[in-house]
Amino acid sequence: MKVLMLNTFDEWGGAARAAFRLHRGIRESGIDSRMMVQFKSGDAKDVVCNTHPLVKLTRQAKLVLDSMPVRLYPNRPIHNFSPALLPQMLAGKVSAMDHDLLHLHWLAGGFLRLETLKKFNKPLVWTLHDSWAFTGGCHVPFECVSYRKQCGVCPVLGSSREKDLSRWVWKRKERSFRNLKLTIVTPSRWLSECAKSSTLFREVRVEVIPNGLDLAQFKPFDKRLARELLCLPQDKKLILFGAFGGTGDRNKGFPLLLAALQKMSAGGWKDAAELMVFGASEPACAVPFGMKTRYLGRLREDISLVLAYAAADILVVPSMMENLSNMVMEAMACGTPCVAFNQGGMPDLIEHGRTGYLARPFESDDLAAGIGGVLEDDVARREMGQRSRRKVEEDFALDKVAQRYAALYREILK
Repeated sequence: MKVLMLNTFDEWGGAARAAFRLHRGIRESGIDSRMMVQFKSGDAKDVVCNTHPLVKLTRQAKLVLDSMPVRLYPNRPIHNFSPALLPQMLAGKVSAMDHDLLHLHWLAGGFLRLETLKKFNKPLVWTLHDSWAFTGGCHVPFECVSYRKQCGVCPVLGSSREKDLSRWVWKRKERSFRNLKLTIVTPSRWLSECAKSSTLFREVRVEVIPNGLDLAQFKPFDKRLARELLCLPQDKKLILFGAFGGTGDRNKGFPLLLAALQKMSAGGWKDAAELMVFGASEPACAVPFGMKTRYLGRLREDISLVLAYAAADILVVPSMMENLSNMVMEAMACGTPCVAFNQGGMPDLIEHGRTGYLARPFESDDLAAGIGGVLEDDVARREMGQRSRRKVEEDFALDKVAQRYAALYREILK
């Protein structure tokens, strides 16, 4: 069996990391898997990408050109809306590669034009990493559920017209998805229900298979040693927050975290706790968290992530709409409890009161109560960390996830 995966990036970003890890797991399970990407940052030989400088320049231009129609709208959500309209030569390149099944992942950024899907003429498995596949173009719809009918008057775009860009993209998807040999996979139960409720996928098979994690890489590490290696204090409670574009992205819930930490500071945690931020450098203007903040910068290697998770007492992920958080899964694998809002795929990961805390959406006061409650009880927190590790071992081990995908491939091809 030969599988070809398509993904815009190979290792950059949460969706890309999840897809790349699955690709590795599939190969280790004995299946011939290759991945074709638009942008390659690693050096894996089984990841196909034309890295000629002129080609790379053209692709960078496509990122901008594909977003041009979005820039005409008041909200200009260029990172939360993808029209997927630019022509490309992907169909010919895919056809030239020997494969039995095509596995799609995150396809925005000018990588795939919607109309190209009909040209592949192979069974398709599509793992959704956000809501884009079943909406009129947005990746995160927030409160909007117009995808259950047909999009238009798009709040993400700030549109007041029925026949706007979202309706046009939705119509193109309706035509492009018709009669495809398509199986949808979602990593979380929540995203599965969203996909099933959409008019685009109501008649399509939808399976739930979570993302997987290499538990030999992400595992518990001595907390005191981790803090020593990262030059962090031993006598403070450390709160970890991942800010990959988080401070400017509404969906990452940064204002909610800021309000929660300020409340904690006023309640007596100002000198007892410190915040660690990774994925971003220290800004020119200090953010008034109400407690000392240390910026770890961009952590590019898995070992540096493991050290950060191990050094922390808890990880806080205040996102408003999250599929299946890589950060939460990684932290849990390292034995670190997590605090998040009870939304999206978080309940698939966090068992409230057992492996972490699920705050009421989207109440900063309850988020603060959850952070403080986990921090103040050392014994309960250690037990949460141990249960977190066992949870990941049982449900999210990469080899188990790869076996589930392999079984799905065989069933489809049979």
